[in-house]
Amino acid sequence: MIAHVSGVVAEKFGSAVIVDVQGIGYEVQVAAGDFDVSLLGAPVKFHTYHHIREQSQELFGFSTLAAKKLFELLITVQGVGPKAALAILSLGDSEQVRNAIANNDSAYITQASGVGKRIAERVIVDLADKVGLAVQITRGGGSVSSLMDDEALEALIALGYSLADASKALANVPDDLSTAARVTQALKGDS
Repeated sequence: MIAHVSGVVAEKFGSAVIVDVQGIGYEVQVAAGDFDVSLLGAPVKFHTYHHIREQSQELFGFSTLAAKKLFELLITVQGVGPKAALAILSLGDSEQVRNAIANNDSAYITQASGVGKRIAERVIVDLADKVGLAVQITRGGGSVSSLMDDEALEALIALGYSLADASKALANVPDDLSTAARVTQALKGDS
């Protein structure tokens, strides 16, 4: 399995980014948000999901590990393949999608290309209890920050926590601490 791809953006087309890794180009399908911020010639790192089918192999890339985990949850839903899951993640940032699922907002999910009402409702039913509670964290100046950009959340997921468990563990941890202190406090609160 290819766990991640780090290199330079060589080309962009459709919803794919070609990442040049020391002379080898990997075509990575990405969500709209990751596509928009990937600049030609700029270094990138995508956490990847390697999808293997009888006729093809595809890489789906995510700028955060939490987004990849949400993608992996989405494709467990019957009727949601990798392309539909990527379309759902293209609706907004991963935290918006996670919040929509946690808040049972199937109307938001149906906005994704190729996702109808029945599939959107199935996503809500199957995943609402797996993505954790809808959470918004405010930081310093009162702006809302995305959990998916939270390095402490990424660290807990890397340690084997599910997305829901990691967000619950960090729910009562002050966000003005360093990443290491937040992870330590979340781990202590979990025991």
